[in-house]
Amino acid sequence: MTFADLVFTGGPVFTATGDEPCRGSVAVRDGRIIALSSVDADIQPFIGPDTEVIDLDGKLLIPGFQDAHVHAVWGGLDLIRCDLSQDSTRDEYVARLKDYAAANPELEWILGGGWNMSAFPGGTPTASDLDLAVTDRPAFIPNRDGHGAWVNSRALELAGITAETPDPADGRIERDADGNPTGTLHEGAMALVNTLLPETSPEDYTRALMIGQEYLHSLGVTAWQDAILGGYGDAGDATPAYMAAAESGDLTARVVGALWWDRTRGPEQIPELVMRREKNAAGRFAATSVKIMQDGVAENFTAAMLEPYLDGCGHHTDNSGISFVDAEQLISNVTELDALGFQVHFHAIGDRAVRECLDAVEAARAINGPNDNRHHIAHLQVVHPDDIHRFAEVGVTANLQSYWAALEPQMVDLTLPFLGDPRSSWQYPWADLHRAGTHLASGSDWSVSSPDPMAAIHVAVNRLAAPGHEEGEYDAFLPEQSIDLLTAMTAYTAGSAFTNHLDETGTIEVGKLADLVVLDRNPFAGAKADIGRTRTEQTFVEGERVYRAPAQP
Repeated sequence: MTFADLVFTGGPVFTATGDEPCRGSVAVRDGRIIALSSVDADIQPFIGPDTEVIDLDGKLLIPGFQDAHVHAVWGGLDLIRCDLSQDSTRDEYVARLKDYAAANPELEWILGGGWNMSAFPGGTPTASDLDLAVTDRPAFIPNRDGHGAWVNSRALELAGITAETPDPADGRIERDADGNPTGTLHEGAMALVNTLLPETSPEDYTRALMIGQEYLHSLGVTAWQDAILGGYGDAGDATPAYMAAAESGDLTARVVGALWWDRTRGPEQIPELVMRREKNAAGRFAATSVKIMQDGVAENFTAAMLEPYLDGCGHHTDNSGISFVDAEQLISNVTELDALGFQVHFHAIGDRAVRECLDAVEAARAINGPNDNRHHIAHLQVVHPDDIHRFAEVGVTANLQSYWAALEPQMVDLTLPFLGDPRSSWQYPWADLHRAGTHLASGSDWSVSSPDPMAAIHVAVNRLAAPGHEEGEYDAFLPEQSIDLLTAMTAYTAGSAFTNHLDETGTIEVGKLADLVVLDRNPFAGAKADIGRTRTEQTFVEGERVYRAPAQP
């Protein structure tokens, strides 16, 4: 008998293979699961003098969570810069930025991120607000979703942004009644300033990656897809940091990189993407996906909609949002990427953008035939009912950011009034997609929102914010679109593993890699209202412990 290195026993096991948890024991050797049984005694022969035995004692063993859409390095950079994610009001943001600027007098620029649009009238902070915190240096502070940035007067001055500066084709400068820039830059307008930012050092990228990895492991995340690797926003390209960590062994997570599709260019960039894919693969890292951001976000009216947005009085405007890539060109680009074996990772918020992405994959399938590229569309805020059935028919995964599917100030004040009915009821249609046979994966979009999988799963099941994540008291948001806990947990484990092509992970089965997590309770055995209280106690990658929660006093 070969002894195990590690044995889990005495508690429920969620295998992510279709069933709810049942009592079981799991044995691990050389990084793989070598035995699994519902009878504890069956595992006893695998326990030798050097075997570490973990008594689950009612706690739940699950496959490691896999985040199918996250910005781990960006999140880490926010944590080492001026992180506003724990604050919620204008005054709190200004105070934190003022303290940060005073504590870092050597910095040429004040950088950070994490402010929430709902803290400002119309979702748009002003340069004069930011000037209260810092005037001697330029400041560039992206918001939580990364689709807009708050800049101070010095930054506007250095960038030469005035009333005469035209809006870029893929963005908008927020202006006052006289056309003067007020301090918020939407989408592509951010590039007017971020091209001036000091270059992030390799040391800072590495530090950010390690901090991000540590944080994600503490939440039970053992693998992820980094949703943008390339020149977007102020973060630059984190690919070298991933490669260095993968080659050194410091990258303990499994990571798929999604190479950024430069929307200012066309198919001439595809040979470069092929070269980057070939060059950037080592250890647990591979850059095998391409990220196409097809539209913006609803809150700043850049999400691409089939019908125009409403104004504050409920009347139609002449704005239907922005498709960043022409629909016909998208079909051509996706068809070529698909033929070259790339997975395409789409960002689509509005119903027009969702339809354009589905059309592109459908056309690629018709020309190239079936394959195993596993294309997926992330976010899916507004999906037209006529397109629900197409995901399964075309073979596109729905990549859910369930944390967003709850009422909060940004949704109530900046989204619902401008979508109107019936469009508001088409948001985050998880149940409809599931009933239609759509493959589901899950992700957080951290640093846009919390990377805690159990907080997102709580929302998926309850359509209410998780305990500790509430921003006011609200009713459940479109509760008819809730999914059950089994479906939500499977999407965040096996579903994302499939999307990431990490087929040796995602479930607890003999022969699979031992990427495993011990939760502090069994959420299947408790009330639905308590799902979000679940915490990670231990995280393992290939049987090696990468996180243990601090002992409670």
